[in-house]
Amino acid sequence: MNTNQPQTEAHSVSAVGGVGAVGTGSTEVPESTHSIAPRESWDLLRGAVVGRLAVVHDDVPDIFPVNYVVDHGTVVLRTAGGTKHAAARNRVVAFEVDGCDLDSAMAWSVVLRGRATEVYAVDEAIKIMHLPLLPWSPGSKPHLLRITPDSITGRRFALSGE
Repeated sequence: MNTNQPQTEAHSVSAVGGVGAVGTGSTEVPESTHSIAPRESWDLLRGAVVGRLAVVHDDVPDIFPVNYVVDHGTVVLRTAGGTKHAAARNRVVAFEVDGCDLDSAMAWSVVLRGRATEVYAVDEAIKIMHLPLLPWSPGSKPHLLRITPDSITGRRFALSGE
């Protein structure tokens, strides 16, 4: 796990959008794309409002928008039972957040990869229930998942409009 990990923090509201470069098949990274250091990647992760949980279910990739909280260098989310829970629980997943600043015409993306484990320990579950983690959609969300990262990467890039 990375030593540049933040402690528990709630997210503040920021611009979150589906802004991204469309692939051209080239492996060349455009000159306007820059890596983001792990510490800043964690700051951006902590500041976003919604993330995307990427899983594989029945040999097919799927992505779920989720709200979450950063807790001691991990990402924690609550979910109901179902496809997302079954596909993520105790498996390797990816988690992505992104955003853009239209005034500066810059966008960013942070991807965390790691294992999502279900929280069963009562003391840990109680601690999580005190975090500022309030699901947006109605209904019971009894399952707590903690993603422990193996890696975190970030990119910042200019919006080209092309």
